[in-house]
Amino acid sequence: QVQLVESGGGLVQPGGSLRLSCAASETMFSIYNVGWYRQTPGEYRELVASISDGNSSHYRDSAKGRFTISRDNAKNTVYLQMNSLKPEDTAVYYCYLRDATGVYWGQGTQVTVSS
Repeated sequence: QVQLVESGGGLVQPGGSLRLSCAASETMFSIYNVGWYRQTPGEYRELVASISDGNSSHYRDSAKGRFTISRDNAKNTVYLQMNSLKPEDTAVYYCYLRDATGVYWGQGTQVTVSS
């Protein structure tokens, strides 16, 4: 069973920055697709960014130019650097790892963008 532990959420003012981290227990971390979703109350979970084992990244349109996803395979960790944050970025952010058997999720970390 893969365990994912997120950190780095919090309260930030509009225009500010946060960096989310997600550490995985999976020793084969480097070969799997990982990334971040977010969810607000009453809404479906939506993909924010993903990164493949070959470091190919994908972003939702609203995140392009503001968010950067990266991975450190030596630390089994994926990061999401979020800059120029907006109130509409407020959500619970979940990291995920997709392997041959399915998708694993972290417990979520709250990001609140408010003045």
